[in-house]
Amino acid sequence: MAAEEVEVVFLIADLSGYTALTEVHGNIQAAGAVTRYAEIAHAALQPGARLVERVGDEVVIAAREAAAAVRTAIALRDLIDQEPLFPTVRCGIHAGTVVERGGQYFGGALNLTARVASHARAGQILCTAPVTTLAAALDKVEYQPLGEVRFKNIVDPVLVFEIVVGRRSTEAVVIDPVCRMQVRTEAAPARLPFDGQTYYFCSFDCARAFAERPERYAVPAPS
Repeated sequence: MAAEEVEVVFLIADLSGYTALTEVHGNIQAAGAVTRYAEIAHAALQPGARLVERVGDEVVIAAREAAAAVRTAIALRDLIDQEPLFPTVRCGIHAGTVVERGGQYFGGALNLTARVASHARAGQILCTAPVTTLAAALDKVEYQPLGEVRFKNIVDPVLVFEIVVGRRSTEAVVIDPVCRMQVRTEAAPARLPFDGQTYYFCSFDCARAFAERPERYAVPAPS
């Protein structure tokens, strides 16, 4: 099978808190979340981007143009934000040269994209400097520098940027501290006060788990 070097922009996105969701709600609900996530990822694809691999709760999307990858990441996050009682997503984008063989990709650019994605916090879209250059003209998109980051098995530090887009929904959304799913405060099935804060939960099961061991899940109040 012939192999060739190609320039590709990669987007890797996974569900933040998926392991916690599995532990709390079990494998069946976790499998349902992954199935729904795959549907959302396909729906988020912008022209010029295609989903090339899915492993568990992680999707790998490839695009020839950086703008398509950035738009796909934004669309994916926006769709996830609209999904009730669902984990948040975190994304990493990088552009570089890889080897393509039979529709599969191999090379350092893909590895670095995975590192950038794993560095992102819940709800963040991170990218590298080449992406900011290639997609500089996107309307209402800003690239905020976060500084250089040293990644495992990457020789040189990498300058990382956060992609910030206009104004996101103002609806109050928080993270269930037990299963790490998104919860809209007004519609939360349960809530509990603890140590001067109010915690919101996706279910009474999560509220019960918190009540039994609040010290395990509580976030220290800001000083």
